[in-house]
Amino acid sequence: MSDTIHIQIDRADGSLQRLIGLVERRGFHIDGMSMADEGPSRRIALTVRGRDAARSIDNLGCQIDRLFGVARIGAPAYQSEAA
Repeated sequence: MSDTIHIQIDRADGSLQRLIGLVERRGFHIDGMSMADEGPSRRIALTVRGRDAARSIDNLGCQIDRLFGVARIGAPAYQSEAA
């Protein structure tokens, strides 16, 4: 099953690389990503799926929230999709 997380991220050097690295280190595959520039920030829709059933999208969301210059946006913060 894939989940889409909507994120707002600063356009600072290395911010996108830190986000992608975190997702991969936490045991998720990135199935798709779309970005839109909005002045000093970017909006990202990141579609991810866990490498195994033990991976929790909620835990990944909490880790993303801890990154400097990154915030999940929208209601809900993520949405599930059938794989």
